[in-house]
Amino acid sequence: QVQLVESGGGLVQAGGSLRLSCAASGSIFNINVMGWYRQAPGKQRELVATITSGGSTNYADSVKGRFTISRDNTKNTVYLQMNSLKPEDTAVYYCNAYVARRAGENLNSWGQGTQVTVSS
Repeated sequence: QVQLVESGGGLVQAGGSLRLSCAASGSIFNINVMGWYRQAPGKQRELVATITSGGSTNYADSVKGRFTISRDNTKNTVYLQMNSLKPEDTAVYYCNAYVARRAGENLNSWGQGTQVTVSS
């Protein structure tokens, strides 16, 4: 069983920063894309940022210039550095990864989520 465990969420004032971490564990052959999604109350889950195994990144327009996604392949961990946080960033943030436990597999895995609350 592959597990994704997020950490680093919390309460922060507008303009502050947080760094989220997501560590993948279990029987892992390869992790291609890793990313972060978020879901605010009453909203659909939306993509925040993704990063490929080669380091190519994509960001939602709403977070460009403020958030930075990175990964440490030796630790099977993805990070999301969030700066200049705004109240509209408040959401549960979910880690997502396409994980192969063996060659030819491509499983979409999700973490349990970590709450980020940005106060005005």
